[in-house]
Amino acid sequence: MSTQPSKELDPIANPYPERDYEILIEAPEFTTLCPKTGQPDFGVITFRYHPGPYIIELKSLKLYLWSYRDEGHFHEEVTNKIADDFIRFAKPKYLEVVGKYNVRGGISTTVRVEYREEK
Repeated sequence: MSTQPSKELDPIANPYPERDYEILIEAPEFTTLCPKTGQPDFGVITFRYHPGPYIIELKSLKLYLWSYRDEGHFHEEVTNKIADDFIRFAKPKYLEVVGKYNVRGGISTTVRVEYREEK
C-alpha cells in the first residue's frame, strides 16, 4: 500500500456481517486549508459506524484524510465530502461523521453528518 495521500478508501469484508456492532474511529490530526485565507484549519474527525458488508482499513483512511491537507475546503463541505466517500466505499448501515475544528478567529466549528441505510 502507498504512503502517499489518496482519495481511495480500502473496504475490507466485514468479519461479522450478521452482527450489529459499532466502530468508533478518531483522527485527531486532520488538516485542511481555509479556502478564503489559505491558512491551515486543524480539527478532529470522528467516525461512528455500524458496518454493513465492509469495514474500512485504517491505513487507507489515514492516507485519505491526509489528501485534504493541501486542499481548500470549508468545514461543512469537507465533513460532508468525507461522509459521502465513506458511505460510497464502506456501505455502512449507520454512519456519523463529526468534524470538530479548532478555534480560529475566536470561533470553533463542529459539523455533524448522519446517515442511515435505507431499508
